[in-house]
Amino acid sequence: MTSMRAITIVSQGSPVTPNVRVRDDFESPIAGTNEVIVRTEASAFNHLDLWVGRGLPGIDIRYPAIGGSDGCGIVESVGEGVAASWIGTRVLLNAAVPKVTPLEPNTIPTPCDITMIGEHVHGCHAEKFRAPVANLLPVGSADPVKAAAFGLAFLTAWRMMVTQSQLREGQLVLITGIGGGVALAALSIARHFGCTTMVTSRHASKLARAAELGANHGVLDTGADFSKEVRKLTGRRGVDLAVDSVGKSAHLSCIKALARGGTYATCGATTGGDAVTDLTRIFWNQLRIVGSTMGDMREFREVFSLYAAGKLTPVVDQVFPAADAVDAYRKLEAGEQFGKIVLDWS
Repeated sequence: MTSMRAITIVSQGSPVTPNVRVRDDFESPIAGTNEVIVRTEASAFNHLDLWVGRGLPGIDIRYPAIGGSDGCGIVESVGEGVAASWIGTRVLLNAAVPKVTPLEPNTIPTPCDITMIGEHVHGCHAEKFRAPVANLLPVGSADPVKAAAFGLAFLTAWRMMVTQSQLREGQLVLITGIGGGVALAALSIARHFGCTTMVTSRHASKLARAAELGANHGVLDTGADFSKEVRKLTGRRGVDLAVDSVGKSAHLSCIKALARGGTYATCGATTGGDAVTDLTRIFWNQLRIVGSTMGDMREFREVFSLYAAGKLTPVVDQVFPAADAVDAYRKLEAGEQFGKIVLDWS
């Protein structure tokens, strides 16, 4: 048995940071059929890393757990069924692995039938991680830190906006909670499509930084209804698309901010999922509500091609040496970052 350094969460609890341990003696993974072992160069954090520590209803997380659903590195070894030519290739992970299980009678597969690396199984916050070769994208000479920061956030935003919401050039787009990885990815995608963008935040400093990145308007979220400010900025028209990962505290304001025929898209609910809505407004204004989770490899290739062409760029808040992972978790849990927090494993 060989061992490796790994960032582990030893038990469930909130706050998460006191339960984080850096270990040098964690058992190294072994590639199974159609799998590879990747030597990690960089791994990035998502809000999911906190949910792994706090626990998720209906998901049996076994501790000690290794989080991390964003990883970039070099293929070190391959399992049965994988060509040896993969060895030495720099790859980026799509952590959403489709489940291959017999279906019950009268059921059909859905996009939510996935195993999430970094949630259901050990993730990328370690010197090595295991993944199906089908979920890896060769990225050539891409910078590992930026690639890791790009992965899941941009894939999530791309599916949410382009696949699910059918984003079109020139639309008016509202993005809540600017500063988070998905929100910043959504801003970059919206700008690529030539959209007019409005972003919200509880922090004026984050609105100012978003303006530097090209956001057209910033709306300070004081906890009250911010839809009036959005409608004022749009000449009372409202927005075509509201991109929301905040959840309960922002949902109703987003619904009220939509123009007739507009779309509310959700990929998360960091402030809670039991939101109050306005059904009358939804049916009278012909609104759409769409949910979105992760994305498939076709979408991953689509959005990464724009990164490779220099069209989309992730925002990196801070890079920590892997040895300082506890400090990285502490910063993530404080929620004050603007952009992605990344661990450097080099």
